[in-house]
Amino acid sequence: MSLDLIGLSVDIGKRRIVDKVDIAVPNGSFVGLLGPNGSGKSTILKAIYRVYRPSRGQILLDGADLLAMKPKDVAQRVAVVAQESTVEFDLTVLEMVMIGRTPHKRAFDRDDEADRALVFQAMERVGCDHLVDRSFNTLSGGEKQRVLIARAIAQGADHLILDEPTNHLDIRYQMEILELVAELNVTVLAALHDLSLAALFCDTVYLLADGLIVTGGSPASVITIETVRHAYGADILIVKHPETGTPHLIPRRSSRPLGPTGLASSNPQFPSSTSAPN
Repeated sequence: MSLDLIGLSVDIGKRRIVDKVDIAVPNGSFVGLLGPNGSGKSTILKAIYRVYRPSRGQILLDGADLLAMKPKDVAQRVAVVAQESTVEFDLTVLEMVMIGRTPHKRAFDRDDEADRALVFQAMERVGCDHLVDRSFNTLSGGEKQRVLIARAIAQGADHLILDEPTNHLDIRYQMEILELVAELNVTVLAALHDLSLAALFCDTVYLLADGLIVTGGSPASVITIETVRHAYGADILIVKHPETGTPHLIPRRSSRPLGPTGLASSNPQFPSSTSAPN
């Protein structure tokens, strides 16, 4: 099972936002989309869940044309967790999570005991079962994301699309949400803002700039001084995470001169290389 984007291009109005993008999301993997604001990350995800119609290219789910599938069939396979949001109606947490069962019902079907059991299992799994009677709109950002992930679990989908799920969350909730997602045993494609967190959790990352893929591969091969400078226009330091060995980014002040490798070699705290010593 896999999700594959082949030559995907998306136009909004008369402007091309994403151009000839190839992305492979193998079964069971956690794949991240990286890039500055306006690079096309969210546009790619919205093409997958049909907010935007691609102008060219293919989106394949296990080799089948996803855009030709019935919406109900897609919803049984692909769940979406967008950025923190409010809902128009004052729904309880239970009602929000129960929406995840909709793709498995016919018109006018009522929720049954099996639905309720799956919903409560999902809420317990993500640790939001104590919020069952709370209004969704009164929850904190981290609590809302847990509820939306519980809804995705109740939906029974084996592919999870995340659009900057840690946006506006403090570091505790960022870690909790990504750790939760990584333990779900589903295939994940996520647009992520924090490159260091992406390196901690993703198996593969794709770096975008101006609607194009700059490079893709393991976080260590993609997140480098040169690629970050190219995509973001920022000069940074990169050290190895002391526990995982993954790239960890440290901002540097642009007023300081760069050494030949792009690192502030005059600072004795950091060596003139892209990683900390072993």
